[in-house]
Amino acid sequence: MDKPNSFKIPNTDQKRIVIIGGGFAGITMAKKFAGKDVQVVLLDRHNYHTFQPLLYQVATAGLEPDSIAGPLRKLLENHKNIYFRMATVSKIDQVESKVLSNVGELAFDYLIVAAGSKTNFFGQNEKFEKAFPLKQIPQALDFRSHILQNFEEAVLSSDEEKIQRLMNIVIVGGGPTGVELAGAMGELKKHVLPNDYPDLDFSRLNIYLVEGMDRLLGGMSEFADRKAQKYLKKFEVNVKLNTMVDSYDGENVVFSDKATLPAATLLWGAGVMGNVIDGLSEESVKNSRYRVNEYNLVQGTENIYAVGDIALMETEEFPKGHPMLAPVAMQQGERLAKNILAALKGKEQKPFSYLDKGSMATVGRNKAVVDLPKNLHFGGFFAWFIWMFVHLISIVGFRSKIVILSNWIWNYFTYDRGTRLIIRPFVPKVKSQKDKVQQ
Repeated sequence: MDKPNSFKIPNTDQKRIVIIGGGFAGITMAKKFAGKDVQVVLLDRHNYHTFQPLLYQVATAGLEPDSIAGPLRKLLENHKNIYFRMATVSKIDQVESKVLSNVGELAFDYLIVAAGSKTNFFGQNEKFEKAFPLKQIPQALDFRSHILQNFEEAVLSSDEEKIQRLMNIVIVGGGPTGVELAGAMGELKKHVLPNDYPDLDFSRLNIYLVEGMDRLLGGMSEFADRKAQKYLKKFEVNVKLNTMVDSYDGENVVFSDKATLPAATLLWGAGVMGNVIDGLSEESVKNSRYRVNEYNLVQGTENIYAVGDIALMETEEFPKGHPMLAPVAMQQGERLAKNILAALKGKEQKPFSYLDKGSMATVGRNKAVVDLPKNLHFGGFFAWFIWMFVHLISIVGFRSKIVILSNWIWNYFTYDRGTRLIIRPFVPKVKSQKDKVQQ
């Protein structure tokens, strides 16, 4: 192969497969291609894989970031046919079969877009520039520093209005991210923060969980909704259903009914959208996701695929596409890798079929909800134990598993969280266009 290549990837007669994104789908495919007669180039703007389901624990001082992140080069070491390059892809050139990035361009025989998702402000980005998204580790660290700085500021203040604003926290979105974060903040309020800040009255710490629908955990069962609301009530979380947030300026939250709440913190977990890359036709994109067939081939292309959150596969069972969840991404990645290898050998490919193994969410210590196939639902301690087990075995890297398990055990017996450190103070800044794109 002798095509455009600014990445110093060796030329080869093997087919070159370029994967954009080192998330669940990306690393699943890379491992499936390991040792095969193909050349694989994995591109990501970070040099690590993030276990996103536990981002909220980094945000609430339960874990350090390195426990939920794994170096991509470490994950792919010893696989001589796989190359990693840290790069941000800005455009796909379908005609020339190459990608353009901040470090140059790279030709491909097959391209797999696994770029994941970003925060969805539903076209109202300007109204929520002061809100905190929670899709990346730096964002989780910003949130953690911000809330701790607020408490430090509240200790020094004699302005009662200001203190109340600093101690009002609003979480938008009643999905798993919002519910889990609200539960974690409730635990901090009851068991941790009063010991750290004896000068503050933590009965004044108000945690609001705002959801536009008439229930929480919309993708799960009504049982999960009822249990989650019950658990959150024990943590004194104010759940506001059928409520929309109209805007936020960093000091006041304005709801759709024009009611106003003073709050120095608003975290946005109300939705995500596909992280679409420029270059493909408008017909191939729908609802900020690439339209793909049952083999994950992007509509209107011959050698470009999309998997995971970025892929919209409309089927009879999933007319609006599959849920934007890690299990979907991993299963699609595995199936696609097998199909490409089969195609290279002239063998038959198999269409993707999603195996739903269930959904779960935790609402704090001893409190979780689990939905399994065949209408099996349960909550409480057993559900919490299942949640911990599934997340622990899914974490990449033996060291991370040990670190997370030891943190959880320490927290369980001491009610303490040892990472309440403001190592990198949060300083609000005006977001550049690049920042907005990467949310």
